[in-house]
Amino acid sequence: MNHRQVFLRHVAQTSPAPLALEIVKARGTWLEGKDGKKYLDLIAGISVCNIGHCHPQVVKAIRKQAEKYLHLMVYGEFVEQPQVAYAKLLTSLLPVTLNSVYFTNSGAEATEAAMKLAKRVTGKTQIIAFNQSYHGSTQGALSIIGDEYWRNAFRPLLPGIHHASYNDPGLLNLINNQTAAVILESVQAERGVFTPNREWLAALRRRCSETGALLVMDEIQTGFGRTGKLWGFEWGDVVPDAVLLGKALGGGMPLGALVADKQLMDVFTENPVLGHITTFGGHPVSCAAGLAATEVLLENRYLEKVQEKEILFRSMLQHPAIEAVRSKGLLMAIAFADFETNKKIIDHCIENGLLTDWFLFAPHCLRIAPPLSITKKEIRQACTILTDAITAVTGKSGQPG
Repeated sequence: MNHRQVFLRHVAQTSPAPLALEIVKARGTWLEGKDGKKYLDLIAGISVCNIGHCHPQVVKAIRKQAEKYLHLMVYGEFVEQPQVAYAKLLTSLLPVTLNSVYFTNSGAEATEAAMKLAKRVTGKTQIIAFNQSYHGSTQGALSIIGDEYWRNAFRPLLPGIHHASYNDPGLLNLINNQTAAVILESVQAERGVFTPNREWLAALRRRCSETGALLVMDEIQTGFGRTGKLWGFEWGDVVPDAVLLGKALGGGMPLGALVADKQLMDVFTENPVLGHITTFGGHPVSCAAGLAATEVLLENRYLEKVQEKEILFRSMLQHPAIEAVRSKGLLMAIAFADFETNKKIIDHCIENGLLTDWFLFAPHCLRIAPPLSITKKEIRQACTILTDAITAVTGKSGQPG
């Protein structure tokens, strides 16, 4: 059997029709298949590779740490230099009340940690999340996902979860003395890129403070410059009680984190001791990679060019078959008439060397979330391929702007 046949037979599948591309090399914004075909990457591993694939400084950091030690002990028991250094850098880039980092293996595990933290800190049980939100696929995270299609097959889920609509002022009435936490994305990504109203977000912050509920912001997709600011919540000018990190956090290696004030985080240390624990969370190689990637992000000042690149994308994505373009920095959703049209366009793009996909709760929308290092030349190339694909699929003519 070839690799593709082994993949389909022995690697657990998550859909009946995986892309099954066999990639043998990835550098910068480009992937290369076994057959030598190259693909311009417009999704960056779903917002993971913010500085591009296999950046030399990240690879160097991985090699250097691997030569020292790999796994030593369950998380939190040993002083591991990569964890310490990365936690110090992360907290220096966040508001002063977000000063303690609990490293996990993934964003979903960070969500689980936040739910436990909120219940433990407040002594309350109710959690409010949002329709068409996504925070991971584990049992607890699934309970707060805002879409019944994804939840229903796995019921019963956690009790005490209430879902509200993003930007709905009526939500404020749901937050009461039984509410442990309100968990929301700083931008609703899988809905197809929707942003919060500033006044609504400010009112939400005030209401959480009044009732003692924790405001937890999910920055798993939006963190590390994706929106044009280091953290998506900065656009709303609010400070959350806790932040969820993942995806780009590890620079291409598996890593997640919950960040909160140390006074809050200390509840995990007693009654019971080991109130939250993980074996591989904050793996030293992953932390070394994430630290190097964040340093590259800052040193190369990629954030300063995000909005300029967003504008270039929007100026070129002009076509009569496009029903809407929504974006926040280099997180963009291109809406078409239906999923069938979008899927055909995606397939056409892949055939012509442009990798993209769709959104979980907005399958009619095409995802654009490239490495922040993408060049203007590559943006123009991507938009030309995409526009040609739209024309080929819909029969409507259009040219990039």
